[in-house]
Amino acid sequence: MHLYGTQTITENNHLSIGGVDTVELAKIYGTPLFVYDIALFRKRARGFVDTFNNASVSAQVAYASKAFSSVAIYQVAAQEGLSVDVVSGGELYTALQAGFPCEKIHFHGNNKSLHELEFAFESKIGCIVIDNFYEIDVLKKLSAQRKQKMDVLIRVTPGVEAHTHDFITTGQSDSKFGFDLSNGQADAAFKALFNDPYLELQGMHCHIGSQIFDTAAFRLAAKKLTEKMGEWQEHYQFHTTVLNLGGGFGIRYTEEDAPLQPAVYVDDMIKTVKQEAEKLKLPMPEIWIEPGRSLVGDAGTTLYTIGSQKEVPNTRKYLAVDGGMSDNIRPALYDAKYDGAIANKMSHPATETYTIAGKLCESGDKLIENINLPEAEPNDILATFCTGAYGYSMASNYNRIPRPAVVFVENGEHQLVVKRESYEDLVKLDLPLSIGRG
Repeated sequence: MHLYGTQTITENNHLSIGGVDTVELAKIYGTPLFVYDIALFRKRARGFVDTFNNASVSAQVAYASKAFSSVAIYQVAAQEGLSVDVVSGGELYTALQAGFPCEKIHFHGNNKSLHELEFAFESKIGCIVIDNFYEIDVLKKLSAQRKQKMDVLIRVTPGVEAHTHDFITTGQSDSKFGFDLSNGQADAAFKALFNDPYLELQGMHCHIGSQIFDTAAFRLAAKKLTEKMGEWQEHYQFHTTVLNLGGGFGIRYTEEDAPLQPAVYVDDMIKTVKQEAEKLKLPMPEIWIEPGRSLVGDAGTTLYTIGSQKEVPNTRKYLAVDGGMSDNIRPALYDAKYDGAIANKMSHPATETYTIAGKLCESGDKLIENINLPEAEPNDILATFCTGAYGYSMASNYNRIPRPAVVFVENGEHQLVVKRESYEDLVKLDLPLSIGRG
């Protein structure tokens, strides 16, 4: 059995995370419950940051907070000296409520509203990543009206397709994100921003996909962007100060996944950018990256309480838990694969094969198919691993299921950082009928 981060098996055969017994956590906080291994988050963050520092390369490591956003996780990111990227006014608001340094916030998104952009200016954030020509026009008017400067990057699609699921590949030419590098759109965006009195263009951004297990695609993207930097310097004497190569660094969900250590990705990026900059006689830009899943993905474990079982003769055994697609939509949405264990029977022999079903009213609500586990009983605690990214952040109230609680564990301590929703929470925005027949 593969254990992640600080996970261990206790003397009484329970799963422990951060020195805390998960069975006790389930008793204290209830289930479903997201448990985050904060020591693992810190280790991954330092792996990225230290590699840049050891190479004496100016950089920003920005936590891509769409993976999991909460006041407490922004505060941990700040403790580790990270920047953050946000993709909505809500994420920006949460980061500010956490006291995150506004100058280290980068704002992404393909359809930022005027209100969100005004909020970004009012908050004096560090950078806006521009995604389209409409946004350029809005930002030009807004910055001129306010007479306020703002650092910006141009998001480009470099035509590099990482080997990931089609739904989560974003760097190819046919994408809703960014300006195409090969058809002249990126050049047109550059010309629209070059020498603008308020929008201070720093460079380019790209994101080529997710769950990437090698460095070849990152090297190719870095090469293409550096070549464009050379063109802009030659023709316009523009010196790119920031090159943002995005995120997408893979994690191990199952034994079939073989991710690299953070240092390997970063080392290859540094080498490629340095080589290309020297070849083209360019000043070395500051390198920005945006790890999200690779910081929180395998730091998160979801605990469920096992309930009913159903056996379809000669087909499968279903094991139902008290959550499902309302707290982890990824198996239904992406056919994402997960592994797990019975947290109170960690050393018991795996004698049964189950399909883990959620409690939502959808036949596709299956969390794991064909997992080998010990014989399960009602009220056993199922731990599903690597649910820290896009679990809670994509959670819903489908079937009016309250969203789970979130707990951080570290060095034998545990803390509730997001309360479990109540039934009262589910209706607090509802209003009674006041029109029609009475």
